[in-house]
Amino acid sequence: MQLPAIDLGLMAQHLAAHEGVIFKLKIYHQNVQNEALKKILRIHIETLKSHVAAMLLLIDPNRVQKVHLPDLKANIDEAIGNLLPWEKNIALESRSTAKLMGTDNFNSAAMMKNDNVKSIHTKMSNQDIQLQRMYNKVIAAANADYVPMASLEEQWMTLQKYQHVINE
Repeated sequence: MQLPAIDLGLMAQHLAAHEGVIFKLKIYHQNVQNEALKKILRIHIETLKSHVAAMLLLIDPNRVQKVHLPDLKANIDEAIGNLLPWEKNIALESRSTAKLMGTDNFNSAAMMKNDNVKSIHTKMSNQDIQLQRMYNKVIAAANADYVPMASLEEQWMTLQKYQHVINE
């Protein structure tokens, strides 16, 4: 199946990024000791490999059938336990990687022309968000993140300021 040039170009960029990220995550996986984080890293690597396989199928000019992306196998049932300081950094950086790749997949999907390519990249973005959630559990258990909260007064003032928009 012939693809629009923009779809091919974006996937070529994604494939290069996936190659580097998979390499990095494999190094992290070899070095972490925390079993929950190790499992998430393994899931992340396997998910990215499935993304690569899907993109290669999409690029194949001899392909005639629709490409499907397998669902993410996301079941973290291990006790999270404590993270070593350097493991916290790996978890934070890996979550950031999932976030950036998810944003890239979503933005790329908005620009892609082929419906199958577009839908696959939207699903990839959703899987990256699922990976972020997994990392969030480990990061929260390790108390390695800080999220500032807005005051109730600020929320109320914002609600009042824009309440009129609903009637526009």
